[in-house]
Amino acid sequence: MNIKVLRGNPTAEELAAALAVVRARAAAEAAIPPGAPKPRDGWSDPSRIARQRLPQPGPATWARTYWPG
Repeated sequence: MNIKVLRGNPTAEELAAALAVVRARAAAEAAIPPGAPKPRDGWSDPSRIARQRLPQPGPATWARTYWPG
């Protein structure tokens, strides 16, 4: 695996941290057996959008949908 810094001047600690993240991700992908379904990513989960209850219909409902609370 080759990593090339295209911009900036990272310190040795920053490079080590970035490499640790990349290697951990690669190890996690390699640990999944072939043919097994991959775990679903939390960012693509539609339920995270609807965790709060929607406001009840009324005169100012449109404002409450943008400004929670």
